[in-house]
Amino acid sequence: MKMEPREIIKTCSTHYNIWKNEALKAETPEEIKKFLSKAFFWLELQNNLLMLWVIESTMGNDPKIKEKLERAQLSINKKISDYASEVLKDLGR
Repeated sequence: MKMEPREIIKTCSTHYNIWKNEALKAETPEEIKKFLSKAFFWLELQNNLLMLWVIESTMGNDPKIKEKLERAQLSINKKISDYASEVLKDLGR
């Protein structure tokens, strides 16, 4: 998933704000924790994707860097997959 910085910020910020607002409306500590966890996921994802974009744009021609970038992208993809599974579980309740 290759995105430009504006797309990364727009997508992640939108989802972060959705979950932050849910946390602000939540009534129990468990709900607040669950919603803030999802909000922070989007902040972390935004930071990681922007960092990878910067590294790839500035040093992406180096074969060693390229390999590390691929491993980092795989790790991010796994986190996104885990997040999606968690959201699907929540929807199934």
